[in-house]
Amino acid sequence: MHTSSMPPPTGTPIVLVVDDDQVVSGAVESLLKSVGYHVRAFSGPNEMLADPLAGVAGCLVLDVRLQGYSGFDLQQRLLESGNRLPIVFMTGHGDIPMSVRAMKAGAANFLTKPFRSQDLIDAVTEAVADHQAYLEKQRALDALRKRFECLTPRERQVMAGVVRGLMNKQIAGDLAVSEITVKLHRANMMRKMHANTIADVVRAGHLLQIS
Repeated sequence: MHTSSMPPPTGTPIVLVVDDDQVVSGAVESLLKSVGYHVRAFSGPNEMLADPLAGVAGCLVLDVRLQGYSGFDLQQRLLESGNRLPIVFMTGHGDIPMSVRAMKAGAANFLTKPFRSQDLIDAVTEAVADHQAYLEKQRALDALRKRFECLTPRERQVMAGVVRGLMNKQIAGDLAVSEITVKLHRANMMRKMHANTIADVVRAGHLLQIS
């Protein structure tokens, strides 16, 4: 079973719900829709994983105990595939060890049934916001990597020197070139990296783990 087959309006966060109890699943779906989320509800993990919107969702609300399946198994499958989708676990059988296991594996939150509606809304809102921030950071890092890949080998060497805090003269000595040559390479490197200041270069270098 899944619902809301129409694609969501642009910018509307997608929340996946996996629970084999249709009463609970329906209640969670209605609640999250009421506060503006596009919700896809499923009775099992395989159905969810096959859904085309699963890869662009902002949060997964997941029951710990599913028929013939554990929510932790799905969490592990997502982790192994490199999917950083935040998970809000819910269970009627919660205990401390289970909660610790879920959180250690990266769960965004862990709610024990029955929980207040506002607790679920808050947990999903926080998870969606954190995931969006993570995705934006990754996009910025990818753009930075692409700029770095456009540098010549010499420009990369000069950038590494700048990141290490070396002066032009020191970089020139290390590379056995003139200081003028270093200045030219540095100017080209900064233009390609969209860096306005040396601080921008150093910041980019740290993000790219250049030393």
